[in-house]
Amino acid sequence: MNFKDVIAAFKPSFDPVPLSEKIRAALAAMTGILLMGFAMRFLPHIDYPLIMLASSAATAVLLYAAPHSPMAQPWAIVAGNLLSGMIGWACSLLIPDPVLAAGCAVGIAVLLMHLSHCLHPPGGATAMTMVLSADQFHHNGWDWAASTVLANAILSLLLALVINNLINGRRYPMPSAMKPLIASRPGDLGAEDIEWALTQMDGVIDVSEQDLLIIYSLASGHAARRTAK
Repeated sequence: MNFKDVIAAFKPSFDPVPLSEKIRAALAAMTGILLMGFAMRFLPHIDYPLIMLASSAATAVLLYAAPHSPMAQPWAIVAGNLLSGMIGWACSLLIPDPVLAAGCAVGIAVLLMHLSHCLHPPGGATAMTMVLSADQFHHNGWDWAASTVLANAILSLLLALVINNLINGRRYPMPSAMKPLIASRPGDLGAEDIEWALTQMDGVIDVSEQDLLIIYSLASGHAARRTAK
């Protein structure tokens, strides 16, 4: 990649999401965080207090601004956060240097989330929070750490299930498998066709139109080679 390409990469990408959807996403995220805060405040606190993790705000961005993303689906939210939180808690115990512990926690969390098919970017923040707030979490034990992470993840998910499905035109969660569409033989696909299709989704799709064109081109070539055998 040359310098010109690097500079061009800093330009904002095509954004097909209508203003109304952006406003709905912002209001939904605000509502989700507010309701989560009230729930944390009024839920019974038995042996230890329930607190909101900062990573829940990052989860809210995915849930309400990019609900179609694979990283915003239920398994990714719950398993990704819990797995990352426990890795962060373990690293904070085993590695005295907090900087080294934070780096190891995030790196291991990314690897294990990948292997467990629950990649969730806020999980990295959850892992690092466990390290940077180690004194508080160590004082209350691993069970409080796990309960705190689970409470944040499950409340985030439950609220998203309600709020997203109350918004006209939204569907959450996305099904893990879609039935194949039967269509006529496609013609030449261009960037303008991809852009138009994205505008019909009424939400953020976690892939660019350039990536979609590359995927289409590769898949078409592979299909042509496969059928020619």
